[in-house]
Amino acid sequence: MNTPQKLGYRFPAEWEKHEATWLTYPYLDDSFPGKLDAIYPSYINFIKILSLSEKVRINVPDEVQKQKLIGQLYNAGVNLSQIELFMHPSNDVWCRDHGPAFVINPDAKDKKAIVNWDFNAWGGKYPSEFDNQIPDKIAAHFKLPVFHPGIVMEGGSVEFNGNGTILTSTACLLNNNRNAHLSKGHIEEYLCQYYGAEQILWLGDGIAGDDTDGHIDDITRFVNNDTVVTAVETNEYDENYLPLLDNLNELKKMRLLDDKQLNIIELPMPNPQYWEGRRLPASYANFYIANETVIVPTFRCIQDEVALDILAKVFPDRDIIGIDSVDIVWGFGSFHCLSQQEPLV
Repeated sequence: MNTPQKLGYRFPAEWEKHEATWLTYPYLDDSFPGKLDAIYPSYINFIKILSLSEKVRINVPDEVQKQKLIGQLYNAGVNLSQIELFMHPSNDVWCRDHGPAFVINPDAKDKKAIVNWDFNAWGGKYPSEFDNQIPDKIAAHFKLPVFHPGIVMEGGSVEFNGNGTILTSTACLLNNNRNAHLSKGHIEEYLCQYYGAEQILWLGDGIAGDDTDGHIDDITRFVNNDTVVTAVETNEYDENYLPLLDNLNELKKMRLLDDKQLNIIELPMPNPQYWEGRRLPASYANFYIANETVIVPTFRCIQDEVALDILAKVFPDRDIIGIDSVDIVWGFGSFHCLSQQEPLV
């Protein structure tokens, strides 16, 4: 059977040029109980910043929500010519996980294709029947080839260096609520075959409050081919202290395909965030790399500026923009979770 890897496709790194960013419009109160209206200022600002350097393609559930979004964008002064809306009903807002995974091969007849992994809402925690249809609908609209691996996978569980290496976590991908019938070796084979990779590196546990069972995009992110930023907690009494220390120690042992050691840059954790007594998965690592900017969640604490300064040094060719995520993280994610890049090819 032909797979993306056999056909010369690969999943590019996030810092490679985008044609667009895909989002899914938040409209269900269940996604942000008691806070849906509160998230819109930050969400619309996110769209506005993205639209300055790339198209923004947004899944909306119906005409009523479409008109509501258009009004919000107009009132915020967004250039509507940069916005494309698609009538695709959804169960939730986290497009990183249910959206299309675009792979590219500049030498192929079809230079771009979509991988449509099965999506079971993080181990069957929530409904996912509408979310699971979105990649096929996008592929049909743009007349793109689509691959169906037939196993559960989420975009937030994998991180790419654009040079053959994928970083992921055992807490998520080896969880029995994803692909209990598959061994670690089988999962690695699927990742390599369908993302066009050659090497899988594994970290351990995710951060407290993360109901995705340990997505990598809250922990450690590639920022170039051989460099990662990784979240660290300095308060040894915090529940994130030991898991993040273990992950840092694992990163120090890792080698890339050329046997090169990773460059590791430590990124602080924000002050713990809670809602109604529940710990939320707040992390500066959940930033999104757009064509001209890096959009970083902020949490109204002193570490915000520290994290922004670190990322400014890491991305000297992009503007670093912090957007308040105190309300958005109540949905258990932030800007990287909300978005999925479509590469330019």
